Amino acid sequence: MTDANNPFAMMMAQAQEMAKAFNPALAGASTQAMEKLWPTMTKDMMEMSFGKGASKEGLDAKTRLLLTLAGLTMQGAQNETQIRMTVRHAVEAGATKDEVTESIAQMSMFAGLPAMTRAMEFANEVLQDSKEAQT
Repeated sequence: MTDANNPFAMMMAQAQEMAKAFNPALAGASTQAMEKLWPTMTKDMMEMSFGKGASKEGLDAKTRLLLTLAGLTMQGAQNETQIRMTVRHAVEAGATKDEVTESIAQMSMFAGLPAMTRAMEFANEVLQDSKEAQT
C-alpha cells in the first residue's frame, strides 16, 4: 500500500509500475536483488578507477569510500543500495567495522539521528553478511 503523504513511497510505487509496464518479470524486482548484480571491486581496481587520479599523494580508496559513506548518510535512507554497496567496497578496501560505524555515527550531528540510525542499520546488515561469509 502506498502512503499518499510519503513522496518517496509514491515515487517508488510509480517506478515499480513503470518497470512492470516495460517488463512484467520486473514486477518483483527489489533494490536488494539489484545489489547482487554489482560485485565488490578489489582495492586495486578501486584505486585505479577512483583513487589518486589528481595526485599521487591523494586519498586512498578506503578513505574515499568512508567519505562517500558519510555523504550518503547525510542524504538519508533513499540511498539504501548505495550505502550497502559503499560499505562492501570500503571493507574490501581495508576499512574495519569500527571505521565504518564511526564514519556513519559522525554524521548524526549533521544529518540527524534518524538518517544516521537508518544508515547504521544498512551497514550492520552488510557487515553481518560479510562476517557470516568469512566463517
